[in-house]
Order: sequence, then structure tokens, then C-alpha cells
Amino acid sequence: MTGRPRPFAYVGPSELHAGAGAHTLGRRVRTPAELDGWLGELAPAERAEPVTYVIDLAGTLRLAPRRSEHVACAGGAAVLAAGEIGFARQADGRWAVREVSNQSTGYCPDLDCWSAVATALDRAGLSRPDGFTHTCVFRRCPACAQVNLVKDDDLTCAVCDSALPREWNLDAGGR
Repeated sequence: MTGRPRPFAYVGPSELHAGAGAHTLGRRVRTPAELDGWLGELAPAERAEPVTYVIDLAGTLRLAPRRSEHVACAGGAAVLAAGEIGFARQADGRWAVREVSNQSTGYCPDLDCWSAVATALDRAGLSRPDGFTHTCVFRRCPACAQVNLVKDDDLTCAVCDSALPREWNLDAGGR
């Protein structure tokens, strides 16, 4: 990875941020054994679907059940990346990443957060794809401040029909 990854502040509903703290932190995963232990605590149906993840400011992978809020998993802090991640058992019995995204409407991370994800997964000794298997593009409308999930490369605000910027801009303007 080149350069230092940038942090992403929480941009979602303030009531969710207010409820997050050290007591809501996701499980830290630094080794294959820690992942195996955490996944072993989940019901089989939960292991079969993607789960919530963040990469904390120390560059560590943190996991929480899928329906958990990213801000809770992060303990309310800024993150280097956030999204959903799914795992599958390899033939040798070890877990590997089968899918990973930047799908977090609370942090709306830009696609360049992949480097932080890749580094955290590599440090944890987990096999992974070469990039996100699903990507989300987020933009804040400069006219109405609505956060948009850009679909089909249509940079038009879904609320007011104003043009959205080409570059990520969720750090400009706010909640």
C-alpha cells in the first residue's frame, strides 16, 4: 500500500452515533484463529451471509453480525474502511474472504479505502480477492446536502435532480 489511508468520519443518523461506544465495538480479528473463533459463535445461517466490518484507525479488521450498524462496530470512531464481508471455507478448512464491499451508508467510504481493507486482511493472514467484489459510489449533493448512492454512473441527485460531483465529497458538509 502506498501512502497513508485516510479516515472516514461517520455521516449517518446522529442517534445511531450517540448509541455507539466501547461497549458496541466489533470483534477484533488479527489472525485466522480469531476469525474461526468468532465465526464459530455465529449460527450457521449467519455464517452463510456477509457480516458487517470496519477497519479501525489502527488498521485492524473488526466484525459484527450483518444487521449491526457500522458506527456501532467502530465504537463511534472514524474508520479507514467499512462495508460487508463474507467468508467461505477453503478445501484445507481455513476461512477465506469470498466477497467484500464498501457498502456502508453510515460512513460512505470512497473506493480508495480498498488499500486499508487489503492491508488488514493480509495482516490477519486471510486469503482475499484482488479488490472489492461489489462497489458502492457515494456523493453528497452540493445543492440539498442529500447523500446519494450513485447507480449506473448517473451523477444526478435523487432528491433535487442537481448534478453530483465526480469526486467523493462526503467530508464536505454535513449532518
